[in-house]
Parts: sequence; C-alpha cells; structure tokens
Amino acid sequence: MNILELMRLGPVIPVIVIDKVDDAVPLSRALVAGGVRVLELTLRTPVALEAIRAIARDVDGAIVGVGTITRPAEFERAAAAGARFAVSPGITDELAAAARDVPMPWLPGVMTPSDVMRAASGGLAQLKLFPAQQAGGIGMLKALGGPFPDVRFCPTGGITGATAPEFLAQPNVVCVGGSWLTPSDAVAARDWARVTTLARAASQLRPA
Repeated sequence: MNILELMRLGPVIPVIVIDKVDDAVPLSRALVAGGVRVLELTLRTPVALEAIRAIARDVDGAIVGVGTITRPAEFERAAAAGARFAVSPGITDELAAAARDVPMPWLPGVMTPSDVMRAASGGLAQLKLFPAQQAGGIGMLKALGGPFPDVRFCPTGGITGATAPEFLAQPNVVCVGGSWLTPSDAVAARDWARVTTLARAASQLRPA
C-alpha cells in the first residue's frame, strides 16, 4: 500500500504520543473501534518504538506508522519495530535517501514552496503541510494549489475537529493529521470510551 492509499483510508490520521507502553494497545484498539485505522505514533518519547511493536503485534485492523522521523537511521529502526509507514516534520536530502532504502511509504513535511519543489524533485507528490496553521493554513493550501496542481497534502498542526472540515474541503487535501483524538487527560485516565467516541466522530468528518 502506498502513502496515497493510506491517506485515503480515513479523513484523519491521529498524531499519538505514548508515555507508557501499557497504554499503546488499549488506546489503539479504542481508535480502531471508532473507525480510525491509520495511526501515527510519534518518536517523542523513549517508549515509542516499543509501543509501535506492541500495536503492530496485538491490534487487529491497525495500520501503525511512525512519526517525527528526523534522522535517517530511524527509518530502519521503525520498520524493524513493525511500522508500516513513516512521517517527518520536514524534508532533507539525507532523509530522502534513507527513505528510498527502506520499503516503507513516507510522508515528509513541508512548509514552503521551496520545500514542495525539493520533494517534487525526488518524485514525492504526497506531503504533510506542517505546522499547518503557522504555515498559513487554508490560505497556504490554496496558494500552493496553483503552482503544484498534482501535489496532495495532509495538513497537520493546530487542526481540530471543528476546523478539519474546512481543510478537507480543499481540492489538494486528502486527509488531515491531529492530536485531538487522543487528549492527554483521556489517556491519563485510561478513558478509552472517550477516545472511541472522538475517533468515531473523526472518521465521519466530511468536507465543509
């Protein structure tokens, strides 16, 4: 499955931070129960790779990927843990080279037209606009649509359930990324029913 096919599996890819490995499986099961299958688990905590391994092994229906890839070596470690796709906050020549060596779909982050041109020069046409709100939000997506009509985006950063439909309405947006599906207080309380409710609402989002 390529990155565009993964992006099309649902309107929202949750951006997940796991502090305790024991939360990884029940949290992921709660998201899948709500209809959200594509999960981006970020490398922001020491237990991230162990959490990816647990999700890949124990959560039926989940397609777990790794986020916050910033170093080339992280591709191989994430793939070994069971990650099925990778997401980066930005793009460098070194990351692009490493991504070609690991058979795993990659969604690199961009913020400017120059970033998009660098990605396009490497044959990448599916990109993450990050941080979306700070990069100009809807206005930036509309501006990028003119010179880059074939590029498709997953804007991430500052997007909420309330603002997601406006982003999804843009012709160059396939899905959005967001952390609102896994609020820290719900995870701390292990309130998996709340996570499922948020996931169900997210999975039913439509363009405004």
